[in-house]
Amino acid sequence: MGLVHIYCGEGKGKTTASVGLAVRAAGSGMKVVFTQFFKTGISSEIKSMENINNITCVVMEGSFGRIARMTEEQKNMAKTAFTEHFDKVAAMAKDYDMVVFDELNSAVNHGMVDLEKVICFIKSNRENKEIILTGRNPKPELTELADYVSEIKKIKHPFDNGIKARKGIEF
Repeated sequence: MGLVHIYCGEGKGKTTASVGLAVRAAGSGMKVVFTQFFKTGISSEIKSMENINNITCVVMEGSFGRIARMTEEQKNMAKTAFTEHFDKVAAMAKDYDMVVFDELNSAVNHGMVDLEKVICFIKSNRENKEIILTGRNPKPELTELADYVSEIKKIKHPFDNGIKARKGIEF
């Protein structure tokens, strides 16, 4: 039996929670596929997980930067790339016990991956695998399908004081 997990909210720790769950699952013998949207694959968690048996990390090819700075043409190219990436990992998922889509909520919110495609994936895979989605502001349709929804609330963050992301801590 598989369940659907969502880690969302404005606070730091959504990816960290999904990585912890992936490591726990791999330690119990489950096969995990882990992928990220809006991230380039240079984050320290990817380097660590690539060395863990039973975890396959699938890094998205290319980087498109911030959506707010993209032209319409760049947005269309990014949407094609994000959708192809989702489709690739969704097809691979049949061979895994757990699939982690880090920042998929954000990809859906920005129109880079179609909500209905994600819903279809969840409905057709929820019985036999754990599905993890992270990112801010999940669509209500996704929270309705989820079995776990954990919101991480920011009380205080160093970014508010101008401290930039630090290697090993934020990436």
